[in-house]
Amino acid sequence: MTLIIFDIGNVLLRWDPQAAFRHAIGSDAEIDALLTEVEFYDWNYEQDRGRSRAEAVAAIAAHWPHHAVLMNGYFDRFGLTIQNRIQGSWDIAAALKDSGHRLWALTNFSADTWPQALDLHPQLTALFEGIVVSGHERMVKPDREIFDLLCARANAAPEACYFIDDSADNVVGARAAGWQAHHFTGPEGLHADLR
Repeated sequence: MTLIIFDIGNVLLRWDPQAAFRHAIGSDAEIDALLTEVEFYDWNYEQDRGRSRAEAVAAIAAHWPHHAVLMNGYFDRFGLTIQNRIQGSWDIAAALKDSGHRLWALTNFSADTWPQALDLHPQLTALFEGIVVSGHERMVKPDREIFDLLCARANAAPEACYFIDDSADNVVGARAAGWQAHHFTGPEGLHADLR
């Protein structure tokens, strides 16, 4: 039986990092300028890899001390960034589960913010047989080791895994690990590919 594995951010939950800063900064263009200045996406990726909140804030303070308080607050306001579900994807996942498929999730996510995702969307734990969270494992997609880890946990052969992710790099990484993979651009395309 095929094991179907979903990414979470921008597949099941829309991730809007600007939402954590709108209370303090007037426009999304100004927020984007801040995110560029502090190299936000690279910085955030290190939390996905297992870096702690304290270490993350220290890294900001070392280079951009005038932004340290604001960036520390990102962790407290993280829930604002994942408010919205991509309903079509949830519907597909629920239908797959109802038809007897095994579902897992594999997500690049900080261990410090993951509890907020579960608090806001407790259905995640009911939907999936298991969830591999990069920040807990201290390894990230698209590195081979996290795909191998999920196979071991789920007792699944790589060729039996079908993976859904919005990142082209992660899709390439999954295929290199022997998985089938779908580059997610929306529920309609996923539905067509599954059919």
